[in-house]
Amino acid sequence: MRPRHLSRRALLAGGAAALTACSASGPPSPTTPAVDSPETRLLRELIADKERTIALYTSLIADGGDKLVPFRDRHQAHLDELRKHVPGGASTSAPPPSAQATATPSTTPSATPSAPPKPSLSRLRKVEDDAAELRTRQLATVSPGVAQLIASIGACEAAHAVALPRSL
Repeated sequence: MRPRHLSRRALLAGGAAALTACSASGPPSPTTPAVDSPETRLLRELIADKERTIALYTSLIADGGDKLVPFRDRHQAHLDELRKHVPGGASTSAPPPSAQATATPSTTPSATPSAPPKPSLSRLRKVEDDAAELRTRQLATVSPGVAQLIASIGACEAAHAVALPRSL
């Protein structure tokens, strides 16, 4: 029998479950991986991605996007939870704040574009959608506890991509 894979649409169909991923109650705490393990490196990448996403939200909020505050706050909660699972603190080598506001998840090439895209709702929606898709690929190589945390974050990001307002 072929394994069954759920599409993002199927995951979102259980809207309550996806929104639960953004609640204060989350998965049980995963064990802390070794300082130099692949899992720790992935967690550090996730932290850097979250920092860039928060910077993008903050930029749009500063331009009058008050509707985005709850979304940004959920990302901050994700960031806080991820930092708990990184041994030796959660310092990252994130780009400077000006670059953070327009960066995408860590799958983007390292080449620097000549003019970074301007923060916008459509850009934010794409960042959320791309991040949610990336999370499913990240699950294969991590421990069950960390996989549950990443899956919850991905579900929340997928819900954000759909729930973001169409205008500010």
